Amino acid sequence: MEIQRELFHVSGPLHLLNSFDWRNTFHRRSLVASLVQGVKILEKDRQRRSIQQDAHAHAPPWWEGFHFQLSHVLVDDKDSSYFGAIFELKYAHPFFYQSTPTPPKYVIAFRGTIKSTTRSEDMKLNIKLIFNKLEKSSRFHKAFEAVWNTVMTVGPTNVWLAGHSLGASMAMLAGRNMMKAQCKLETYLFNPPFLSLPIEKMIKNQTLKHGVRIAGSLLKAGTAKAINLYRKDPEEDLFVVLSDWTPYMFVNPSDPICAEYIGYFEHRMKMEGSGRIGRIERTASRYTMRSLVSGAVGRDSEPLHLLPTAYMTVNNRPSENFKEAHGIHQWWQQHFRWRSMLYKFN
Repeated sequence: MEIQRELFHVSGPLHLLNSFDWRNTFHRRSLVASLVQGVKILEKDRQRRSIQQDAHAHAPPWWEGFHFQLSHVLVDDKDSSYFGAIFELKYAHPFFYQSTPTPPKYVIAFRGTIKSTTRSEDMKLNIKLIFNKLEKSSRFHKAFEAVWNTVMTVGPTNVWLAGHSLGASMAMLAGRNMMKAQCKLETYLFNPPFLSLPIEKMIKNQTLKHGVRIAGSLLKAGTAKAINLYRKDPEEDLFVVLSDWTPYMFVNPSDPICAEYIGYFEHRMKMEGSGRIGRIERTASRYTMRSLVSGAVGRDSEPLHLLPTAYMTVNNRPSENFKEAHGIHQWWQQHFRWRSMLYKFN
């Protein structure tokens, strides 16, 4: 069963191969998710080759079916695993000349955690992510170098970023850093980790959930004011700078790793027009309690997983288990249980 999920002709979005339209957001999402899956299978192919030299490669169909070619593989310095790849578009489908957005020349994709020989290094990076230190890892340094060099060569409008789970955090962090350099990259984040308690998943009662969120907002806004973070110059406020970047985010309410993004954005939208409470919420949405404590003692206080703006798609189709809710395959499945909304920081 696991091998079948690696085979594009069995588990991939075959329905798009002869009818792909760059103007269709579902088509673009499915393509990019396939490229991310291709990185994961690329690493599994590498591991199989270390055991059996003539092992058949399962990865290439995941990008070749959409007329991409593998331009460069990103290799982890510590365990030699493939954690990312740069895909180059050979030629676009017939809809190319009528498309909005214009197809990218390159897509840089990052895989998530794999339960195999790379799990140890992947888990170390997950721990770094939890403690807001992913940016200091050698894997991210290599990833960002690849993103920067590609953008400097072909320009930001020709480069897309994508990632799943841990890879989504890599793509998000790279996109944030590029925005600091005034380079806006189209970005696709599949099941990105939200580094806080999953209130959306833990509390089912809507009234209680709303009360907990309001209490949390009051606490964070009060703490921010106490340590003089309450007001910033807009030109120096990173949250304001990032608000012009709109990554595409894909979350499942049954996935505790990413479900809290639903509550984060929906609560913020609900509160923004509520007078004084709205102003408090706009302050609170920038911080976590951990980032506030770090800021109070003079350390870096930037919570890397909080975004001011996102176009979020929620998969409301019931999931049988965590693996299905967190998996990449769901994002090219055909059904009508999607809910999409643009959330923009004002």
